[in-house]
Amino acid sequence: MKRKRITAKKLTMGIAAAFMIFGSSSLSAQEQVSLQEAIKQALQNKTDAKKAALQVKKAEYKINEARAGALPQITANISNTYHPILQQSVLPGEIVGLPGQMVPVTFGTKWQSVNSVTLYQNIFDQRVFTGLKAAKSTREFYILNSELTNEQIIENVAIAYYQVFVQEENLKTVEASYVNTEKVRNIIKSLVDSGLAKSIDLDRTNVQLTNIGSNKQQLINAVEVSKNALKFYMGIPIETPIELEDKTIEPNAQLLDTNVNLEDRSELKVLNKQKELLQFNKKATEAYLYPTVGLTANYGWQGLGNKFPYVTGSSQGTSWSDYASVGLAIKIPIFMGGATKAQIQQAQIDIEDLDQDIQNTKMNLDLDYKNSISNMRNAIINIQSMKDNVELAERVQKNTQSNYQYGLAALTEVLDTENALTDAKKNYANALLDYKQAEIKLIKAKGELNTLQNP
Repeated sequence: MKRKRITAKKLTMGIAAAFMIFGSSSLSAQEQVSLQEAIKQALQNKTDAKKAALQVKKAEYKINEARAGALPQITANISNTYHPILQQSVLPGEIVGLPGQMVPVTFGTKWQSVNSVTLYQNIFDQRVFTGLKAAKSTREFYILNSELTNEQIIENVAIAYYQVFVQEENLKTVEASYVNTEKVRNIIKSLVDSGLAKSIDLDRTNVQLTNIGSNKQQLINAVEVSKNALKFYMGIPIETPIELEDKTIEPNAQLLDTNVNLEDRSELKVLNKQKELLQFNKKATEAYLYPTVGLTANYGWQGLGNKFPYVTGSSQGTSWSDYASVGLAIKIPIFMGGATKAQIQQAQIDIEDLDQDIQNTKMNLDLDYKNSISNMRNAIINIQSMKDNVELAERVQKNTQSNYQYGLAALTEVLDTENALTDAKKNYANALLDYKQAEIKLIKAKGELNTLQNP
């Protein structure tokens, strides 16, 4: 009996020592990606960011298009007409000494060539001036919309990044638990083979190891899925291998102490700029009620003859002459049947409708900010609670292992404390994820998502 007690003591000491060894998951030696690098990749590669940039570029061309309406419009016209059969008319015979008769006369020439240049310059057209202002505002709208798109990309990348981070932390915890339990299983197996331990203890350890292995495989899959989501948001091929930068998450309670100005939110800036565009649209419609004034100028050179004018001269019967005209074109709308008035009223309704969206957006943004403050506070409290729980689970595990060495605790209790410690660490990691998500939401509510690009 004494020999068995000594052997059992050695066994329990070996098991306790095995549980105190924490392994770490070995990751592939690839270049580590920081959050800032992931965001940079996303802003460079993501389709949404590229499309937003194209819209900004398109707005520049819209400005050029609107500006063209205020610049001189010059057109050239070249017309060459051949008349195989000239039209005849009749004249009174008295003209040619044949009184009382109608004499048929052919007018014109076989060839007529008209070459002219026409210029039109707007002097006053309210639609042109309003369109130019609207085009510049459109560019500003697309710039703001591009910033909003970038913020959405940053938010998606940050959330996906920390989901990978927490899944990997959970995987490390489970891998360490698997290594420890496997070592205990191997010690017990050798003792069972030697007849110094009960097979029931080996069975219990094998069950524990199988459960941990299953959990480990699930987490491996979860890490892979999370990484694929992150790579999608980064705009890189799914098959690209990536590893996250090693870092420690520390709560930043200072974010709770600052105030927020909702007018700085990109969502409101975009809506306000959209309202400005609708106001320009209304003014452009009202411009149809204004008169327009334009200067016209025309210069031409005409050739008449029975042969192709460009290769013949006056000696061959071709006559060339030039002409010019200058005019002032004034167009005054008097009655449009009420169509313009109806269009103006529709434009005003569009503005009032958008006003409702702006007010609703302000309420939603205010609600998001207050909720993000509450979620942030709760997340910080939960992190500390889960951290304390990890420390408590570690003390319980050590005490249980010590008791097991002296025969005061069963193997199942040791395995249960190992499970409890693993769960506590996983809960702590999940609490960190909840905190980072709350932090990102609060940063977004303050309109400061762009700060996540800075180290």
